[in-house]
Amino acid sequence: MDILIEEEVTRTKKKKRLLVISLIIIALIASVFLIRYYFKTSLNSADFTTAKVEVGIIENTINATGEVLPEFEEIIASPINASIKKVLMDAGNNVNKGQSILTLDKSVTQTDYEKLRFQMESKENEIRKLKLDLEKSFFDIKSNNSIKQLRISNLKDAVSSAKRLLKAGGGTKEDVERAELDLKVAELEKLQLENEIKSKQQTMKIEIREAEIALAIQRNDLNALNRKLDLAEVVATRAGVITWVNKNIGASIREGEALVRIADLSGFKVAGSMSDNMLDKINNHMAAIIRIGDKLLRGTITNISPAVNNGIVSFELQLNDKSNAALRPNQKVDVFLITSTRNEILRVANGPAFNGSNLQEVYVIKNGIAERRTVKTGLSNFDYVEILSGLKAGDEIITSDMSAYKNTKTITIGN
Repeated sequence: MDILIEEEVTRTKKKKRLLVISLIIIALIASVFLIRYYFKTSLNSADFTTAKVEVGIIENTINATGEVLPEFEEIIASPINASIKKVLMDAGNNVNKGQSILTLDKSVTQTDYEKLRFQMESKENEIRKLKLDLEKSFFDIKSNNSIKQLRISNLKDAVSSAKRLLKAGGGTKEDVERAELDLKVAELEKLQLENEIKSKQQTMKIEIREAEIALAIQRNDLNALNRKLDLAEVVATRAGVITWVNKNIGASIREGEALVRIADLSGFKVAGSMSDNMLDKINNHMAAIIRIGDKLLRGTITNISPAVNNGIVSFELQLNDKSNAALRPNQKVDVFLITSTRNEILRVANGPAFNGSNLQEVYVIKNGIAERRTVKTGLSNFDYVEILSGLKAGDEIITSDMSAYKNTKTITIGN
């Protein structure tokens, strides 16, 4: 019995000790938070960035990406199936109009040209032969028609003679009828032959016309191939800078395959892209800001692609200063499309202190003390955040990330 009472007492004492220890730990933790909350924490001015609230304009923007491209770029494609024989100029070289860039081996196309030329000559001879054959056939038909006419005249005389004999009593009625029948048959045969002559004339015209059309097609093909052979000497059609050239000497090139790109680097544009879920927020003539390093340029959307590829919509920007020295071909840039603008509002420089929420906790510096304050924000872009309430013009705030001091009400600013 005494043993059970002692064990109960021991357990009770142990529970009390654990309770006391737990209360002490909780008190220590609470003390730390209270100290951090109510006592001033110091921070050196070199450890953060600040900005002053000012009155100005703000442009709300949505982000996109872009690539700088020459405003005008010409692609010279191979006019024929050939191979690269010689490269005369490399990428980066300035080129003048009419200057040769590379040479193609056009021997295969030259052979095709000669073959087509011989085929055209053969077609010309075929047309001449056809005309002679048709003319001979037409002459034979006309000769037969003349013979028919002579026979009809002879039969008419026979009918007249048969009628005279019948009247004089020297002939019979059957002789007259036979002569008249022979005359009618001869006249029908002549009429048939005349119709054949007309049909033959039309057939002659059609056959000759078909042959002439086939010849004209071959002649056009020959002229086109001749022009392609002339273009096989790849020359610049305008002055500019060669941005790319196919230097694979001996490589087979198909007709239409790109050989050279020539750009006019006196002016640039920007090819932009963004997620298609923002498509309803952009439109032609929409203003934009293009950031190149620390330089900002202005531009306008001139064209939006109607097609969406892999969830990406593309558009083109015309730059206000298209010849700015900061622009380089194929340069990647940040694009900010301006959706709305507000004038005469309170604004402050954007920074890590702002997380995109409408209600923000910021620290306002006054007399060496940074005091936490809740502010309401509006529009924002990569430069500024609109202040709707909680701050006034001239207030200086910390724009660095202050999440480590979220439980600190005031901070002492040291030098």
